[in-house]
Amino acid sequence: MTRQDLRAQGEAEARAIFGSGEAALANPAAGFGALMAELVHGSIWTRPGLGHADRMACTLAALVAMQNWKQLRRHVAGALQMGLDPRAITEVLIQTGIYRGFAASETALEVALEVFAARGIGADALALTREDPLETLMERGRAQQAALHGARKDEAHAAPDNPVTGSIYPLVVQHAYGEIWDRPGLDKRTRALVAVAAFAALDHEILLRKFSLSALNMGATQAEVIEAVVQIGPYAGFAFMLKGLTAVGDAFGATPR
Repeated sequence: MTRQDLRAQGEAEARAIFGSGEAALANPAAGFGALMAELVHGSIWTRPGLGHADRMACTLAALVAMQNWKQLRRHVAGALQMGLDPRAITEVLIQTGIYRGFAASETALEVALEVFAARGIGADALALTREDPLETLMERGRAQQAALHGARKDEAHAAPDNPVTGSIYPLVVQHAYGEIWDRPGLDKRTRALVAVAAFAALDHEILLRKFSLSALNMGATQAEVIEAVVQIGPYAGFAFMLKGLTAVGDAFGATPR
C-alpha cells in the first residue's frame, strides 16, 4: 500500500466516523489534514484487533485524560455518528474521572450534553438515580475488585494494611468499584479497555500494568489491550503510546495468558 492509498483510506474512514460534520484532526493548514488522514485514520483507526466502537471509547477516554475539549466535542459527535449509545458515551466520560479527576468529567459531560442537545438528545434521557447504601457499595466493590484483579486486588495502595492509603481506599472501593464500575450503559470489558487507555494517556505505568492484566479477566484479549494503547497515540502522544506498549508487553511477558 502506498502513502496515497493510506491517505485515501484515511479520508474514507474519517468520513465514515464523522459524516459530513466537522471532522477531527483535519485542519488543511500546512498539509496537516492530509497527514492526519494518512497517519491517524488510515493507519491506526483501520488496524485489526479492536473494533471501531472500542477504539472510539478509548479515544474519548484519552481526550478526557488530556482535557482536550475541542477534540472531545468532535469525537462525541463522531461517536453518535458511529451509533454509540449516548449513555455509553457518558459512562466513558464519568469513569475516566476516576483516573483524571471528576472536574474533568464534569467539563466533559458539559461538552457531551451540548453535542447531544444539538441532535435532539435531552439530559432527561440520561437520568439515573441510584440509592444503594454504602454497605452495598462496599460489598459490590470488593466483588468487582476480586473479579477484575484476582489475586492482585490487595497489592500496592489497595493493601488493607497500608498505613498511608488505608484510611481513604475504602472510599475508592465503594464509589469507584462499587458504584461507577457497576453503572449501566457500559460493559465491564469496555470499562477495562477505557481504564487501560486512560492510564496509558496519563503515563501511569503502575496501574497500566495492573489493568492490562485485569482487562483479560473481563474478557478482553491481549491484542485488544495492545490496540487500546495504540489508539491513544494520536491523542496523547506517540511517546506515551510507545511507553505504554512497553509496559503492557512487560506485563504480558511476566504473566502469559
